[in-house]
Amino acid sequence: MRVGFLFNHDQIHQVAHSLPIALAMAGSGAGIEVVIATTNARLRTEVDHLIAQWPGKPAVTRVDLRPSSLASRVAIGLFESVAPLAKLAVYRDNLDFFRSLDALVVAEKTSAILKTHYGLDRLKLIHTRHGAGDRAIGFNAASGRFDLVLVSGPLIRDRLIAEAGLSPDQVRIAGYPKFDTLFQPLPKLPLPAGRPTVLYNPHVSPHLSSWYRDGAAILDFFRTSTDYNLIFAPHVMLFERPFALTIDKLTMKRTGHVPEAVRRAPNILVDTGSRACTDMSYTRAADIYLGDVSSQVYEFLERPRPCIFVNSHGVDHAGDPSYAHWGAGEVIGSAAELPAALARAT
Repeated sequence: MRVGFLFNHDQIHQVAHSLPIALAMAGSGAGIEVVIATTNARLRTEVDHLIAQWPGKPAVTRVDLRPSSLASRVAIGLFESVAPLAKLAVYRDNLDFFRSLDALVVAEKTSAILKTHYGLDRLKLIHTRHGAGDRAIGFNAASGRFDLVLVSGPLIRDRLIAEAGLSPDQVRIAGYPKFDTLFQPLPKLPLPAGRPTVLYNPHVSPHLSSWYRDGAAILDFFRTSTDYNLIFAPHVMLFERPFALTIDKLTMKRTGHVPEAVRRAPNILVDTGSRACTDMSYTRAADIYLGDVSSQVYEFLERPRPCIFVNSHGVDHAGDPSYAHWGAGEVIGSAAELPAALARAT
């Protein structure tokens, strides 16, 4: 049997959600050929980094996939700054590779086009998801296009069955694969000692994130604070492009920038895209979590500590399963409420 694990994104945040499964399978002695395919140098470097640290160094087959047709290259050159065309072109331009597999394991849903558009009905598609988040998009009908969905716990399994229409046979609880990478050492942060450190981790989605309305005020509060340190480590896609585009509720907004005064503040660490944003370095190092809808809150809660959530959009979240994680802390309506909430959290 030949099982492929595809990593097809601009950033590296999905890698640790399925690579541990690939390495466990490769080291199982079950006679399965594990093929790890990456679609850019950034992803290949991250895969190499984790494999190098993995106990036993299991043998895997490595493949680099790229958009190869002239039409793909022209479209990417014209429009990639606002839309992820390279990610889609990888499928169309590498159909022979996908036909060579018995199963394909992915952490996102775009790969379903192999069945819906390209007719690869024999190929089994397995979705690992990328996080344990509660956002509604994680439970839409697109999940039903996969032959198997691996989830972190019963809450997600039951919600996929109830809301996305999956049959119980399509869903298996696999735990949280990313926690298998907790062997990585914590970095030493360049922040003053003796004060609580807050992780501000806003999401990229314009219709859900606190960044677009409250982000500047939040950063400015910490810039002048003598009581708190701040790690500003947003979703790694927030500053990947000049505009943030979401498809679940079609929205596009300019992402803006981080003021230089904030970057220079001695009590603030700004990181908008390094490995530390995705490998749980900051969720492990912080004392307080500040955010909105990112599933990284569940990585922070691997060791429970105080949380604060910013409801910038005035959402009526009581009893809404898409905001279940807001039950882990205090919910505030704007940056103006942050000082009092922080005092209560500590």
